[in-house]
Amino acid sequence: MLNLNSTINLNFKQLFRWWKRELGFLVPEKIKQLFNDQQGFIIVSLNGHDLELTYINNGQIKPLELPERGARDLTFQRLCEKDERLAKAKVIIRLTDQHAIQKELSFPAAAKENLDQVVAYELDRYTPFKAEQVYFAVKLLPGVNEPGQLKVLLILTTREVLDNLYKDVKALGLSPLLADYQGCANDLDELYLAYNLLPARLGQKTAQLPQLIHWGLTTLTYLLLMAGIVVPVWFEYQTVNVLQVKADSLEKEAKKVKALQSEIEAVIDETRQLIKEKNATPEVIAILNTLSSLIKDDTWLSYAQYSDGHLQIQGESPEASTLIAVLEASELFVNARFASPVTQDRISKLERFQITVDVANTGGVINE
Repeated sequence: MLNLNSTINLNFKQLFRWWKRELGFLVPEKIKQLFNDQQGFIIVSLNGHDLELTYINNGQIKPLELPERGARDLTFQRLCEKDERLAKAKVIIRLTDQHAIQKELSFPAAAKENLDQVVAYELDRYTPFKAEQVYFAVKLLPGVNEPGQLKVLLILTTREVLDNLYKDVKALGLSPLLADYQGCANDLDELYLAYNLLPARLGQKTAQLPQLIHWGLTTLTYLLLMAGIVVPVWFEYQTVNVLQVKADSLEKEAKKVKALQSEIEAVIDETRQLIKEKNATPEVIAILNTLSSLIKDDTWLSYAQYSDGHLQIQGESPEASTLIAVLEASELFVNARFASPVTQDRISKLERFQITVDVANTGGVINE
């Protein structure tokens, strides 16, 4: 059952090592060898009373033959002269079943922080040895543990066995990096996860300067890889920002142009409407000119008013009844009619009239 209350432990060192290992596949082997002095591994183990040396490099396993104990040092020097990689190989002491044992143990999960101390204190309960008699290492077992429990693998060997073996290895001129057990051998490709039966006082003393140079070059390589990934993206980001600023500026200008265009179109529409309304009726001067040409000299007007397409005229004429026909004969006037009865002036003997006539749209041209 999934336990959502479990604590998630983030190990950034393991994350960095995993990232380094994954990126290492991208680097050619020849280039990696330029920055790495390590050339394989020499596995030292006991076969009865004799030492056996095995050289492992890139998955290839090669036994190294050594004669009797008295000539070992000289023989290993000759081996290094024949193969320079042996001098740069890491040395690992690997104990057999005759010299080491392993046992699975279970502890409370709270003991994880001080696991070595807890095992050393309880060692005589799980083995026939006391802590001062053995060298031991504790390795966490993978898999799902029971709630509140922690499964570990205890690997141990007697101090007498490992001390004597260490002396024989040193007599060969070798400096072992670590010691493990063949029943639970360390993964040579992931030594950062390896357990080590060798105590710190017997461990390999590595020079600080080569390590600093190695880590410096490794860090520089990763920085260059990150720069190769990040810098193009950063330049693209800057370019996009510049283009976005230009696009925003052009968008503002486009909005201004669009607003001006809308204003111009509105003015044009208003002008067209005014022209249309102006052309809908003829000019007053055209009406007056038409009246002057239609009405004879014996008829005169005393009043004229033009409004909303209607013309009203008043005046006197010898024959007012003939004016209706005269006005309707024009293309400018339609629907002529008397607005009031015709009367006769007593003094002038002329007929007084009041006529209303509609003014037609003749499509006359008006100067804009």
